Amino acid sequence: MPEIITLRTDRLIITDLNYGDLDFIHVLHLNPEVQKYATLDIPESIDESKDYLRKYMEQQSCSPRKEYGFSISLVNQEPIGLIGLSNGLNKFKNAELWFKLHPGYWGKGYITEAALLLLKFGFERLLLHRIEAGVATENIASIRVLEKIGMQKEGIRRKILPIRGEWKDNFHYAVLEDDFIQIH
Repeated sequence: MPEIITLRTDRLIITDLNYGDLDFIHVLHLNPEVQKYATLDIPESIDESKDYLRKYMEQQSCSPRKEYGFSISLVNQEPIGLIGLSNGLNKFKNAELWFKLHPGYWGKGYITEAALLLLKFGFERLLLHRIEAGVATENIASIRVLEKIGMQKEGIRRKILPIRGEWKDNFHYAVLEDDFIQIH
């Protein structure tokens, strides 16, 4: 039986995805506001959402894990978002941070709080050296989150994101373990 990872703040519970999260994942991915800057297309059926969830569920039994997918919930409530880390090659000790939040919870600091907790998890528990994030150059809210959590803009990748039939530019952000320890 795989270990189920649960992380907490005063306001949030971040826990490994499970099959009970399927309906929430599907509804979240159907929301055009949530998917506006995502490369993942809006699912045509719940089967696509099952495939998405299955990828993270299968990784819970792997050692080492390449994918960490978590639900974000307010304490004692239903999920409000998703967050995760996708690991690169072990020798590079890096991962990519990603997140999505239901629009009803935007602007309340939940993603910043969850992302800081995931950075701490990545550096302290997974012993990562570097955590990266890519963000569409038009996605001002996510850019703010990345900067609030101490990530630095390292550059731009031109026309790399396939979003709804258009190629979009992407800012590349990263934070190193040493930077994170000094800041937090």
